Formats: sequence, C-alpha cells, structure tokens
Amino acid sequence: MVREDKSSWKANYFTKLVALLDEYPKCFIVGADNVGSKQMQEIRIALRGQAVVLMGKNTMMRKAIRGHMENNPDLERLLPHIKQNVGFVFTKEELTHVRDLLLANKVKAPAKAGAIAPLDVVVPAQNTGMGPEKTSFFQALSIPTKITKGTIEIIKDVPLIKIGDKVGMSESTLLNMLKISPFSYGLVLQKVFDSGSVFDPEILDITNEDLLAKFSAGIANVAALSLGISYPTIASVPHSVVNGMKNLLAIAAATEITFKEADSVKAFLADPSAFAAAAPAAAAGGDAAPAAAAAAAPAEEEEEEEEDDDMGFGLFD
Repeated sequence: MVREDKSSWKANYFTKLVALLDEYPKCFIVGADNVGSKQMQEIRIALRGQAVVLMGKNTMMRKAIRGHMENNPDLERLLPHIKQNVGFVFTKEELTHVRDLLLANKVKAPAKAGAIAPLDVVVPAQNTGMGPEKTSFFQALSIPTKITKGTIEIIKDVPLIKIGDKVGMSESTLLNMLKISPFSYGLVLQKVFDSGSVFDPEILDITNEDLLAKFSAGIANVAALSLGISYPTIASVPHSVVNGMKNLLAIAAATEITFKEADSVKAFLADPSAFAAAAPAAAAGGDAAPAAAAAAAPAEEEEEEEEDDDMGFGLFD
C-alpha cells in the first residue's frame, strides 16, 4: 500500500474534520495524555456506531476550524480549548451515554517515575512477602514495618503520593515491588460542545429535579423581593392576594362588616368552644367503633371468667 504524501494527508485531514463538524452537532474535547495506541483502538471499537474519535495536531485543527468559521461562526468558541494533547469525539447520541462509555474505557497503569499523580496513593497494610533485607528500603520512605515469620509486614496504611505530586523513583519502585498499579488512564473529558455552546462536562450531571429546585428557589426570591418593595409581579401576585384576604378578615373580625368568607371567622370568635368540641369528635369518629369493640371485648371476657369461677354456686353451698 502506497502511503500518501504529506500535503495530501493534510488536505484529507482538513476535509474529514470539516465534514465531521458539519455532520455532528455535538462533540467532546478530550485529553489523551498517557493513552497508548492499543487503548485508543479499543476506545474506537467501543464507540463504533455511536461516536467518532478524531485526533490530530493542534495547529491543523485550529487551521481547519478557522477556515470553516464562515459557515459556522460558533466554532470560534472551540479555539481557546484546543491546547496540549487533545482531540475530538463527535456524536449524535445522548451526551451522557457517550460520556459513560468514555469513562468506562480506562486501563490500570503502574506509577512511573516522573509522572504526575492523578489521585492520592495509599499503601495498604499488608504482608509484603519480602525478606528482612528490604527493611532499609521501607525505612527510607518512612513506612512502619515489622518482621512476621521472616517477611516484612506493613503494619498500617501509609499515604505515599498526593494528587498533583510528581512520582519519585523510590515511590515508583516500591509500588512495582508490591505489584500495585494505582493509576488508570483514558480519554479525559475537558469540554463539551453542543449546538454552538461550550461548557464543562460536570453540567451533564444536572438532573431535571436540580433544575426545578433552582427554578423554584429563584421564583421564591423574586416573590420575596417584590413583596418587600411593594412591586407586583407574576410571582408575588398569589402572595399579595392571600395577604389581602388576611387583612380583610382581620377588618371584618374587628368591625360589624361581614361577607361570606368572614362568617366562619366571626362564628369562631363568637363561640370557640363549639369548634373545639367538634374537632375532637370528628377526629375520634373514625376510631369510635374499634374502641367500642375493644372495650366490649374485655368486658365479655370478665363476665365469662366470673361465670367460670362461681359455676352458679355460693362459697358455702
């Protein structure tokens, strides 16, 4: 197979990127640090039929996007995020579904010296199976140990590497000796592009319930502000109507003025005991029959017991 020359390869790459930008309304900008060619192939296979992965040089991606901005000016929002080792994942599917597929395709990796730790690494308490001659190595890393049956045992969990730290040669050697692969690498979601908008991938975790809660809180704030400054709005009108009715009932209660809604208030003020007597009766009405049955049952039991005890005779008969 004859390999195409560099200029033809570039032209084909530009054509492919522009075609993908036109065809797909959504894409992820992903970081590809520490992702090997074999893992990238596995990711492409997992996304086949649902998304298209396109990597390339940043200069070529920027050039292709700038040349296509006349047809789609929204693509300009992508340019500030094309930096370092990144690529595109184009899709027409639900963004959350494709995101989950990308996050699932990660592989375990050992901690190499000089790498930046993506997470905290803790060495768990365990019996290492190593001989006592390795004790000085653990002491150099301030890892408490003891000798158990001729082998070195780590007596407690020890934080070894913090997130963001550079892995040293000693830490890398120790983790390899213990056969611990603490890191996992894959495509890292950096930004999401959807119909001209660019946002963080954390936005995808927002649910409809979260939106409704925020919207309700905003309406409550608008209503409170409107009531506070006596400026009517759609949000404050129901509260204003309720407050107005309360004021009318208060006036009716203090004067001879009356209307339909105020009759029950006036009746209550005139004879509160009538309402107090009616409320417990209504509440207890549903339980009256069971209570009566429960009271009758012990009474019947007592009568039966008395009949059994006397058997119809007196004590001296």
